[in-house]
Amino acid sequence: MLQAALNGERDHPALPRTPAELAAEGRAAVDAGAHVLHLHPYDDEGRQTLDAEPCAAALRAVRAACPGTPISLSTSADIEPDAERRHALVATWTDLPELVTANQGEDGIGELCELLLERGIGVEAGLLSLYDARAFVASGLAPRCTRAMVEPLDAVPDDATAHAAAMEALLVEAGVDLEQVHHGDGIASWAVNARAAARGHGIRTGLEDTPVLPDGRLATGNGELVAAAAALSPR
Repeated sequence: MLQAALNGERDHPALPRTPAELAAEGRAAVDAGAHVLHLHPYDDEGRQTLDAEPCAAALRAVRAACPGTPISLSTSADIEPDAERRHALVATWTDLPELVTANQGEDGIGELCELLLERGIGVEAGLLSLYDARAFVASGLAPRCTRAMVEPLDAVPDDATAHAAAMEALLVEAGVDLEQVHHGDGIASWAVNARAAARGHGIRTGLEDTPVLPDGRLATGNGELVAAAAALSPR
C-alpha cells in the first residue's frame, strides 16, 4: 500500500493548501500510484486547522478529484496542542474522512481515538518513537485500528532505518498484526521506504515527509515523489 502525504508544514513551492490545490496534488499522486491520500486542511489565513468547515471543504474537493480514494486527515498536536480543544473540534466535523492518523505519544490520544472510532473513522496509529510504540501496545487499542504508521523522524538514514526496525520488532513481539506503513523525514525517508518495501510493508511519501527525491534533487510535487516511491515496490 502506498500512501501520499500531500502537505503538512513543509517548505516547498508546490505545497498545496487550498482545497483546489489539494485536489490537484491529490489527483497527481493517485495518477502516480497512490492508494490513500493524507492531508492537512488550512484555513483562510494560511494556517493548519481542525475546524469543521475547512476540513469539509478540503475533503469535498479531493473526493471530487479522486473518487473512491480513501482520505486520511491529521490530528497532530502541531495543529492543535490543547487536547481538550482538539477533541472538541473533531467532534464538530460534518464531512468525515475515512481515516485519521492519531499520534500515540500525544496527550489525550486515547480519548480522541475512542471518539474517532465512535464516529466510524478508521484510526491509523502514528508511532514516531519506541516510546509511542510501547504506549500503543499497552493501550490495547491495536485490534480496533486500521494500521500502524511507523514514522521514525531521525535525520540520518541509518538511524532512521534502525529505529523503524526496532519499532517493527516491538510490534511483532507484542503480537500486533496490523498492516504497517513506514515512512521517515527528509532524505532519510527514502531509506525507511526502501527497507519497508523490501519487507512487504506499506510505505508513505509526499511533501509532508520529504521535499527531495532519492537522489537529493528537489521534487516538483507529490506526483513525482509518489512515482519514485512506487518504483521501490517489488514487482
